[in-house]
Amino acid sequence: MAENRVSILLVYTGGTIGMVENPSTGVLEPFDFNYLKDNVPELRRLGCDISIVEFNPPLDSSAITPDDWTRLATIIEENYHQYDGFVILHGTDTMAYTASALSFVFEGLDKPIVFTGSQLPVGRLRTDGKENLITAIEIAAARDSEGRPRVPEVSLFFENYLMRGNRTSKISADQFSAFESYNYPHLAYAGIEIRYHDASINRNCGEIPFAVNKTFDSHVAILKLFPGITREVVETVLGIPSLRGVVLETFGSGNAPMTPWFLDALRQAVARGLVIVNVTQCVTGYVDMLRYETGLLLQEIGLISGRDCTTESALTKMMYLFARGYTEAEVKRQMAIPLRGEMTLERTDEDLNRETFIYRR
Repeated sequence: MAENRVSILLVYTGGTIGMVENPSTGVLEPFDFNYLKDNVPELRRLGCDISIVEFNPPLDSSAITPDDWTRLATIIEENYHQYDGFVILHGTDTMAYTASALSFVFEGLDKPIVFTGSQLPVGRLRTDGKENLITAIEIAAARDSEGRPRVPEVSLFFENYLMRGNRTSKISADQFSAFESYNYPHLAYAGIEIRYHDASINRNCGEIPFAVNKTFDSHVAILKLFPGITREVVETVLGIPSLRGVVLETFGSGNAPMTPWFLDALRQAVARGLVIVNVTQCVTGYVDMLRYETGLLLQEIGLISGRDCTTESALTKMMYLFARGYTEAEVKRQMAIPLRGEMTLERTDEDLNRETFIYRR
């Protein structure tokens, strides 16, 4: 590798971005990433050295499992000191889950890990894949005036916006703007220039030593409340013998039915040692269990407030914490505090100071 050139490891896990259309059959097929620069010749102009690792065979993101998160984390761990940044190409369906999971894996991270993908294959004429790929690599390679990475955290780039990985959710199945970070400012906006929102970017600054904890405990579940949910459904989910944690998607700012059977089911589950985290079904806002009597009662029962965590982040964080071997009490304590910027504890106003949203679409 040339001296002083930034080195980037590109990891292709699968997904639409790595597909090309067979001219004979019209079927989408994975292209050989060894010939990436032939398919995307613009990469030669980025001024950095790019190496490529591929999952073989490529994975449809709807088939991603925690074992694949561990595999991906291992690739980064083994190459961490050889490269200046990492770009992960991933299918869009579960990208927010994987980006959230990877954010918890790495403690003391001081290099960029940028997730991206596309809605159309690179080989299509109107593809969004080329721009997403080129810009993600440029962001992973970006350095400040002192030579430090501009975004040394796990992030996700899609359609002009860079977002914190564990703050994102997929919001559209058929638009190029497929992801959004509703409860946290964008980290950067890629227009004519890439404008970085430095105040919103996490930086380790050497305070925490680099460490990797890459296992996950899948004995968790998501329970989404809805009007008319039956006792049988709630008790069946909460009563799963091997279950250790539940992300409970409640209404509004953390509210739920106050029917006696529902509250009793929660009390019994908590008494058995089940960790239940309260997150809102709303795409914006946060859980405040002190706002209404309903929320206060849930807190008294023993539910943990997920504040403004996404469901994807709350679930993967719980899987990560249980795999660390922590006690129930310790898992509850850590679920209630931010570990990688995945939640906001205090807000001075509802909109996080509107100055921080200058890059919102």
